[in-house]
Amino acid sequence: MRIVIVFESMFGGTEKVARAIADGISGAEIVNVDDAPSDLTGVELLVVGGPTHAHGMSRAATRSSAAQQVDHPSRSRTGVREWLDSVGPVPQGLAVAAFDTRMDQSRVLTGAASLGVAKRLRRLGCLPAVPAESFFVDTVPVDAGPKAGEPDRAEAWGAALGATVRRTVS
Repeated sequence: MRIVIVFESMFGGTEKVARAIADGISGAEIVNVDDAPSDLTGVELLVVGGPTHAHGMSRAATRSSAAQQVDHPSRSRTGVREWLDSVGPVPQGLAVAAFDTRMDQSRVLTGAASLGVAKRLRRLGCLPAVPAESFFVDTVPVDAGPKAGEPDRAEAWGAALGATVRRTVS
């Protein structure tokens, strides 16, 4: 079974969460959105995630603003939004899952990029395998990374997701 995890990460926190999800889904390929394929032929599970910026998926302006907050280059130059707009036809009924990273506050206050990712994936004809999920990051300093326990939670989410899809595909 070919499983691809595509992530966008500015400061490295979302990448750490994506890698933890990959640890939970044995055999998953993990790809920075900058290098993500536009041809998904042969993919049986696609997992897509990115940071929450201004209540949703990042845009060029929010990525630029985020990049100015640190003195090192961001992990991703482009965003999940742009990548999803560039993806060619997807395999019929492709199983997908969406995740994001955000501050640990009510979704009403922060928004959740995963909801936008899930919506765009559905528009492409994909079938959500599980509801969109958020993982929390510390924000002091701005590039602090996932909150304690979140990588473990992400790994468990990945394991459950992989098991669900393998039962469905088998």
